[in-house]
Order: sequence, then structure tokens, then C-alpha cells
Amino acid sequence: MQLALAPETMARWQFGITTVYHFLFVPLTISLAAITAGLETAWVRTGKEKYRHATKFWGKLFLINIALGVVTGIVQEFQFGMNWSDYSKFVGDIFGAPLAFEALIAFFLESTFIGLWIFGWDKLPKKVHCACIWLVSLGTILSSYFILAANSWMQHPVGYHLDKATGKAQLDDMWAVLTQQTLLVNAWHTLSSSFLTGGAFVVGIASYHLWRTKRARTSGAAPGPVQGKQTAVMRTSLRLGLTLAVVAGAATALSGDSLGKVMFKQQPMKMAAAEALWDTRAPAPFSVFAVGDLDESRNDVAIEVPGVLSFLAHDNFTDPVPGIKDIAAKEAARYGGEPKDYIPSIFMTFWAFRLMIGFGMVSCVAGAAGLWLTRKKRWLAADLRTGDEEVPRLALTKRRELGALPTKLFWRIGILTMGCPLVADAFGWIFTEMGRQPWVVNGLMKTRDAVSPSVSTASVITSLTVFTLLYAALAVVEVRLMARYAKAGPQIEEPDAQGSEVPQAAGHFTY
Repeated sequence: MQLALAPETMARWQFGITTVYHFLFVPLTISLAAITAGLETAWVRTGKEKYRHATKFWGKLFLINIALGVVTGIVQEFQFGMNWSDYSKFVGDIFGAPLAFEALIAFFLESTFIGLWIFGWDKLPKKVHCACIWLVSLGTILSSYFILAANSWMQHPVGYHLDKATGKAQLDDMWAVLTQQTLLVNAWHTLSSSFLTGGAFVVGIASYHLWRTKRARTSGAAPGPVQGKQTAVMRTSLRLGLTLAVVAGAATALSGDSLGKVMFKQQPMKMAAAEALWDTRAPAPFSVFAVGDLDESRNDVAIEVPGVLSFLAHDNFTDPVPGIKDIAAKEAARYGGEPKDYIPSIFMTFWAFRLMIGFGMVSCVAGAAGLWLTRKKRWLAADLRTGDEEVPRLALTKRRELGALPTKLFWRIGILTMGCPLVADAFGWIFTEMGRQPWVVNGLMKTRDAVSPSVSTASVITSLTVFTLLYAALAVVEVRLMARYAKAGPQIEEPDAQGSEVPQAAGHFTY
């Protein structure tokens, strides 16, 4: 009971809850900013109104998301001083630079140009207005890069020396910190998974509107000019989201492979734990599924693919991959203590790794299926083709449309898989952080040494309770706002009696 309620344990729970919660906003913010910028660019270049309506619709959801993301991000830095003061002292000289860049460059771009974009509609020239949202998008990407620079240094410290007098890490080479291999592959993986998240999000909402429209028209409702334009917006959004899900999904898989190879070299324990590879093996198999005895350090049941883990680690099917026992013994010999002190939670690491991959790839596969089913032009017979303002017919072959039940099933899959990449993102962070334990800074500082010496269990429980309740309230606000504006659909101007255009309905989010 004492261990369960120790300040370190409670502080870790608090940081885990707030970090996973905050990261739900980050990939959506990055991707929605770029999606909005791309749609506005299409409007500027083509003049087609469907792109302008789509820009405003996805822009609304982007603004809601970034607002709550900023709020939850502030808490992260607050915790460093409250619960992790020894850690903050140790890494302060290293983290100061990337966090300063994040505030001075990235946050400046986001905060300045997002204001110009919100209030610049019909006031700024089109190209200038479009440039504003691209600069906002650039700011979100730079922000993630600088934050990842700090995290990557924790995974693989470079460009520093230890000050013997103070015991702190001192920065020697900022360029080394900002360009190290861990950061580069981490940024690639994070950005590609962000666009997978955004693509699935767009597919889910577009599928909801198109399926709703299809049901209404099947029941005999005649489409009006506004509904037709809304369908055109959602149809364009659906194809964009499906394409993003496939391209970004493939990029996520490739970047994940690169990241895995880097981790095999820099953090072999993390990858051995992800595979529950207890003993060094050559060739090493990839574990699809395993159930074992953690106390006895063995797998009782395992489904393995021979040689694949060797290939993932070394690009060949024969080289050995070190196991958990050997790595732990080497770390104990180097840093002191017992080998068991250097073994992370195998259960969490093993399953977080698989859930990350599984949930991430579901939307990619669904995207590929969706692209095929909604194809058009020469891939379809003339009687299956539909206009821009009609719901696409789902065609399995060139001349054969899916039946009513499979059609309903596939539209629902589009809606239900909307959140899969978000779940994958959360498990990805859990895997990354849990797999590094017992280190908070790999090879330099253990997590138990990073917690504030003066913090009490009662104070951490209090702040944990406050943050959890606050975040629960914010979650309700976020979901309700997003659901409200997502369900309302794009705001289409409808011509009035004099021929001028007026807003479709009051109560919409305007800017």
C-alpha cells in the first residue's frame, strides 16, 4: 500500500494521465491545420465554392481543438516544477533552448497568424489569408518538433556534459540536440501518425454526413440546393481523408520501422520488452501473441514468426537480438543494483506496442478499402457514376454495387474507425515512456531520483484529483463542441430573394 501511494507513483500517474490526455489534441491540431490550409489553397487556385465551405468547416473544428490543446499543454510544464523539481534542475540547461524556440518561434506563428486568419476573412487578399493558415500549420509542426527534441534527448542524450560540481547536465551542442537521429525519426513518425489521425477524423465525420444524406434520399426526401452543396463538401472531404489515411498510414509504418531500428541500437531493452524476448536469440522471431510468467521470466504460450525480429532490427533474417535477461544483467553491471531493477513493465510494453500498431493500421486498411469503394470515372461503369452533389455509390467491381447491408456496414466502419488512430497515439506514448523505465533520462537519471524531494503523497493526490476532474470537464466541453459543429455540417450560404447570399442558419460558429 505504501508503494502504491508513494509520491513517485502518484506523480507518474498524474504525468501519464495529463500527457496522454494532452496528446489527444496534438495530432488532430497538426493535421487539421494542414488540411484546412490545403483546402483553402484549393479554393484560391480553383475558385470552387466547395473548397471554401470545406475550409471553414474543418477550420472550425481545428480552432476548437487547438484552444483546448493549449490549455491542457500548460499543465504539462506546471508539473515539472511541482512534482519533478530534481528532474527540472538536472535537465533545465538542456531543455531551456528547445522550449524557448517553441515559445518564440512556433507559438508566435500559431498565435499571431491564427488571429489574422480568423478575423481576416473578406478583409485580407485571398492569397495573404491563405498564407496565414499555412504559417499556423508550420507553427504547429515546429511546436511538435521542439517538444520532441526535449523528449528525444531523454531517450538518447547527446550534445551535453555532466557538471561534476552541480551534478546537472550542461548543454554543449544545441545543433546536436536538434538534429540527432532519434529526433529525426521520432518527428517523422509523429507527423505521419498525426496525418493518419486527421485523415481518419475527416473520414469519420464525412461518412456520418454522407450516410445520413443517403438515408434521407432513400426515404424519399428531395435534396435542396443547400443539401447538395453540403454533400459536395463532404464528398470532397471524404476522398481527402481516405487518401490521407492511406498515404499517412503507409508513412507511419515505414517511419515506425526506422524508429524501431534506432531503438534497437539505443534502447535495446525497450524493444526486447516490446517483444517479450527474454533470451538472446539468433535468428530472433517476431512475437504476434504471447502469454507468460513474469516472475519466472518466460513465455508459456507464444505465436511467433521466425526471423522477422532480426530483420526489423538488422535488415537481415539471421543476426542475433539481445534478450531482456542479458540486457538487464549488463545494465546492472554498469549502473549497479539487481538485473530486475532494469526491466520495465513487460505487460504494459508488450501490449501497448501491439495496440499501437493494431489501432493505427485499422484506419489505414479502412482507408484503402474506402478509396476503392468510392472510386469514380473510368474505374466505374457509367450507370454507377454519381455527380459531385450526390452520395457516392459503393462499388465492389466496375459494374457491381454493394448490396444494402454491406453498404450500411462500410459507412458505419468509416464512422467507427474515426478514433482508432487517437487510441494508437495514446498507446504509442505509453509504450515510449513505459519502455524507458527505470530511466527518466536514459542512462543518466532514474525516475525515482527525478521526483521532487519535498512533495508529499497528499499533495500529489490532491493535484491529481484536481487535474483529473478538470480534464474530465474539459473532455465534456471538447466532445460536446466538436460533436455540435461536426453534426451541424458546413455552413452553406443560400441565395435570398434578391439573389444575394445569406448565412444558412443562425447559431453557427462564425469568425
